[in-house]
Amino acid sequence: MSFISSKQGSKLSISSVCVYCGSSNDVAPHFKSVASDVATALAQRGITIVYGGGHVGLMGIVADAGLKAGAKVIGIIPEHIRSKEVQHNGLTELHVVANMHTRKNMMVERSEAFVILPGGLGTLDEAFEILTWKKLKLHNKPIIIFNEGGYWDIFLALIHQTVKEGFSQLPDLGLFKVVTTVDELLAILESEAKPSATVVTSKM
Repeated sequence: MSFISSKQGSKLSISSVCVYCGSSNDVAPHFKSVASDVATALAQRGITIVYGGGHVGLMGIVADAGLKAGAKVIGIIPEHIRSKEVQHNGLTELHVVANMHTRKNMMVERSEAFVILPGGLGTLDEAFEILTWKKLKLHNKPIIIFNEGGYWDIFLALIHQTVKEGFSQLPDLGLFKVVTTVDELLAILESEAKPSATVVTSKM
């Protein structure tokens, strides 16, 4: 995948982005390419990348591409995962925390926007949680779903189904935006102001 942005290299008001993505290596090459492209584009705009701290799968690709392009890359990983030797040892910062909840809270605190790339059960968990926290007004940060190759079509259809059946409300569809290209992602980040509200992590 390649991309061209009319504002390549320009800095954005958003200064840090949390990237949620999978840790499996057994995925199609185009998923790996988009992970690299997203991280490179963020790095070229001076954005700090916050992620789960691993060196495998799309997580490792995001970290490596971001570092190669000059980004500050912050990893946050629970001890029980780090002990399995899956942490990335070349990051700008690596925070080893006690549990998953601490990891998630710190990722939210350290980030001004969220990009959800393709991933498995862990990424689904993070996606639903960060959307729910925004619905509950625990943060007001942009959430962007990168629908590479239609990967998130079923996920998005499920959210629409909850609205159709009355379990969610129509405004909930405004909690996130969907993109399919790096340029679309950058355009959203360029249009977003720096979040002003304090993250209420004590209620998470």
